[in-house]
Amino acid sequence: MDIKKVSIKDADYPLLLKEIKNPPNPLYYIGDLTLAKRRCVAVVGSRKATEYGCWAAKRLGNCLAESGAVVVSGMAKGIDTCAHMGALESCSSQLSDESGGKNRKGGTIAVLGCGIDICYPQSNRRLRDQIAAHGLLLSEYPQGTEPARYHFPQRNRIISGLSETTVVVQAKESSGALITAELAADQGRNVYAIPGNINSAYNLGNNKLLRDGATPLAVLEDLLADMGLSGLRFQNLQKNLGKDEFEIVSLLKKNGEMTPDQLCRATGKPAGLLNGIVTILELKGVIYTSLGKIFIAK
Repeated sequence: MDIKKVSIKDADYPLLLKEIKNPPNPLYYIGDLTLAKRRCVAVVGSRKATEYGCWAAKRLGNCLAESGAVVVSGMAKGIDTCAHMGALESCSSQLSDESGGKNRKGGTIAVLGCGIDICYPQSNRRLRDQIAAHGLLLSEYPQGTEPARYHFPQRNRIISGLSETTVVVQAKESSGALITAELAADQGRNVYAIPGNINSAYNLGNNKLLRDGATPLAVLEDLLADMGLSGLRFQNLQKNLGKDEFEIVSLLKKNGEMTPDQLCRATGKPAGLLNGIVTILELKGVIYTSLGKIFIAK
């Protein structure tokens, strides 16, 4: 892999990183450095995460990339890995896109706590190779630098520093993700946290962030709306709809909200078939249901 270096005096150096205290200089990288100049969102959390936490991280990573944002994380096990995977899944569908770059999707950046030539953890070698090929690997540590415990809190300032917003998906009370959130706040960036079960130690860190003033992210699409990215995501999603899916989405756009019975009458489709299409659209994040009605997702 082609390892390159950028210094703080270079025009290609990430602009937001210049604003933080003690910016890394130089930065070693593999991949597309232009991603670091686009709108970036840090998605972070604990290495030991629940199934729900992993789902939320992957879904959020996918939603952000669909909207044109770049997902920044640390390639650790758990939440980091799922966030990167969600972003990569979105971007893989763009490789065969013939739109000429219009409405382009986002990507993902992994900030490492070791030399860029070292894969840590080893279990993420495939993920590392995918990010190198379709995203960006970054490190402030020279080649050959082995991972060390103190490297990871230090690299967190880069994760938050690259990002206009940091989202803590799921974090225990002692999680390093809380360091990233604190750094983001100190850097004047937005901090969100996903609310979690108050009886679970896995959520104690993000629930305390909410107590201390972080913005709640109870509906993932709210973040896209806050960043003004909802429209682009919807355009990207629409390009991959089937004929029946597009018909339902068009009706919902026209009417604002509809019940399943109303959709059955408007489309002439039996309830069983319609429910199957609605379920697929929900899984794609295009629509959502609430109190018996169906809505276009934000």
